[in-house]
Amino acid sequence: MTDQQTTAKNRTRPHPREKITARALIVWGAAVSVYIAAIASRTSFGVAGVEAIDRFEVDASRIAVFTAVQVGVYAAAQIPTGLLIDRFGPRRLLIAGALIMGLGQVLLGVTANYWVAIIARVLIGGGDATAFLSVMRLLPYWFPMRHAPVFAQLSAGLGQLGQFVSAVPFLALLVGDGWVVSFVSLGSVTVLVGLAAAVAVSDSPDPVEDAHGPKDADGTKAHGPSLRTRIKAVITSSVCWQAFFIHFTSMVPQATFTLLWGVPLMTLGMGLSGAQAGTALTVNTIVIILAGPFHGMVSARMGARRDIAVFIAVAVSFAFWIYLFSSDAPRGFTAAILMNVMLGATTPVSNFGFDYVRERMPREAVATGTGLGNMGGFVATMVAAEAMGFLLDHSAGGHQDYTWADFQVGWIALLVIMVIGVIGMLGSRIAVSRRTPAAPAGGTGREVRFIEQSDD
Repeated sequence: MTDQQTTAKNRTRPHPREKITARALIVWGAAVSVYIAAIASRTSFGVAGVEAIDRFEVDASRIAVFTAVQVGVYAAAQIPTGLLIDRFGPRRLLIAGALIMGLGQVLLGVTANYWVAIIARVLIGGGDATAFLSVMRLLPYWFPMRHAPVFAQLSAGLGQLGQFVSAVPFLALLVGDGWVVSFVSLGSVTVLVGLAAAVAVSDSPDPVEDAHGPKDADGTKAHGPSLRTRIKAVITSSVCWQAFFIHFTSMVPQATFTLLWGVPLMTLGMGLSGAQAGTALTVNTIVIILAGPFHGMVSARMGARRDIAVFIAVAVSFAFWIYLFSSDAPRGFTAAILMNVMLGATTPVSNFGFDYVRERMPREAVATGTGLGNMGGFVATMVAAEAMGFLLDHSAGGHQDYTWADFQVGWIALLVIMVIGVIGMLGSRIAVSRRTPAAPAGGTGREVRFIEQSDD
């Protein structure tokens, strides 16, 4: 069948950009499965933090380096990864990322050397960087724009099933069969998920475009914006920086908690058992999945004013942390459950900035712009996790038996980071209001359009 015949045949079917189709759901589901594996890879070290202290014989500040390195690599890779996705398509990056993550997990599982384990975390962070951006890049190609905010939140929410994988089956495997079996098993499953995505994911519903790249109206190869043009458009975009600070401020509590310090806080600081900590993290996952679609509808409804909801969610989070650590005695299991309900209910607003990017940036720069926005939460987490480790060690006087009082001191770092993020949100909001015409919920306003065109 020729390309023209294929195109004519496809015209008789509903187009995914006009109506949600079964094929779109299959592509999306396969891509989200890679994202779930990425979240599991990202959070697995968090539930193994106490075991890691014993395995590598290091203190809190050096254990925090694991998270700081992984998150730092993840954050630094966002714009380069976005550029690669915009140029080569999300399918290839999803596959490559899954393979790299799997290799990193296996390496982390088999080594007891601190520096080799750091290299493994570099691989995991680099592979992880491809998953979320690839899913976000697929949405405007496979779904109507009016449904994109809901599917963005569904993607982010379902991705948190990876946290459930870490908190329940992975943790059970870690306790029952040990470090090597648990990490090697997770790495192997990640590779298998990547291979499945290679079969199911397509970059575009247009088979000609998917196979040969974008086409102009006359059938010749489309010339995309030059690399310099794309980077300049993203770096100078107030909308992309608004997404950065939204993610910076509202993602950092959840990421710091689940990636490293949540389980030590609950077990060492609050005196909970491993099973209770796992239950609390499971509640976190359930709430964030249930809250995601609601936040998607809020984002779609509020449109250009959706950042108001972000300010409210950040205020709720900040107030809860003040309440939690205001007690001289450790809070109990009920407080741990409420803490995870709060995190699950407020974290989805961190994705609101990506809705701004998708609505107001050219499609050719969506992944790159989303990459800049997605850097925010992980830059904040990198700094917060390391600062909390130093404060914990300082408070504990060099001992590794951290107490509730030590975590009260350590958590100050998180609150300071959140205040910095709020300042950034306010500044970027003012910049957006000055530079960008108001856009309705459907996203017709654009901050920038590419003028310079080149085939790179």
